[in-house]
Amino acid sequence: MSLYVDITKKFKGFSLTVKFNTDKERMGLLGASGCGKSMTLKCIAGIEKPDEGRIILNDRTLFDSKKKIDLPPQQRKVGYLFQNYALFPNMTVEENIGCGLKKSKKEKKPRVDQMIELLHLKGLKTRYPMQLSGGQQQRVALARIFAYEPDVLMLDEPFSALDAYLKENLQQELSSVLKEYNGDTIIVSHNRDEIYSLCEKIAIIDAGSLVLTGNTADIFQKPVRLAAARLTGCKNISRAKKVSDYEVEALDWGIVLKTDEMVSAYVNYVGIRAHDIKAAKIETEENTVPCSLLRIAESPFEKNIIVNCNSGELWWKISKAYWINNLKEEIPEYIRLPKSSLMLLE
Repeated sequence: MSLYVDITKKFKGFSLTVKFNTDKERMGLLGASGCGKSMTLKCIAGIEKPDEGRIILNDRTLFDSKKKIDLPPQQRKVGYLFQNYALFPNMTVEENIGCGLKKSKKEKKPRVDQMIELLHLKGLKTRYPMQLSGGQQQRVALARIFAYEPDVLMLDEPFSALDAYLKENLQQELSSVLKEYNGDTIIVSHNRDEIYSLCEKIAIIDAGSLVLTGNTADIFQKPVRLAAARLTGCKNISRAKKVSDYEVEALDWGIVLKTDEMVSAYVNYVGIRAHDIKAAKIETEENTVPCSLLRIAESPFEKNIIVNCNSGELWWKISKAYWINNLKEEIPEYIRLPKSSLMLLE
């Protein structure tokens, strides 16, 4: 176990309670703005002090409320990449990278040169932050953190300051850089695509509470909890009631659905992702519901079709090619909710 976090911190009208551990992996903290993600990082870094709990990093206790241990930030060996990168505007790239090293300029040079090589910053060492692109600034900030070899690297909304068209390339760049890092990485984001792309493990925080943690792909496939389904992008969620071991009534959609998964007594909701809905030709197909068009929301490459089904609404996402070539630009009489795609939620 590399990093163990079990803390609570109370504010006026808000309480943060999180518990998770990492083991030499990339962990994503996913949640809406204001849910407590960044506060969790600040507690790990020592910028904020929890009310109770423990934080242990590589068998070193950083914080323990019972033992009255609270190491200052400079003793924690934690690398924290802030949203705005916090580069010094009056320092060059090489000066920014070396500023955290407590060595002479001559002693710093080999380490700084190594970081410039690692993060593909050759030719930029004499430039100032204002002369760099957003991606270059991010790499300089990472180089500065890597230079002093932290035990854990924490990135707080690493793409929030960047234009949308830059983000995809920078995600790939950052993913490559993180593969060179041997410690634990924690990435905070409210963007599910960023977390899915960069993180092997995920912790979902909702209103200050950690509701689910586990393998990223598994949780996106089977979120289990209502908050997790919503935060991973599921638009179609209905209140549900168990009918039998393999049947559930979707109360908001007016249909009894057959399921692949056994329905437990704790299931209160059923969901399906918009991409997983299928067109149906006849009403007798399994899990089929009649539908009528409410509206269509356009996106560059997809049709977001909102349909009325019995007593509720469903979002259905299809490619424009499928809309034109298969559906002939007409809404089918029925849609099908495949049982293999249903998510049973607590």
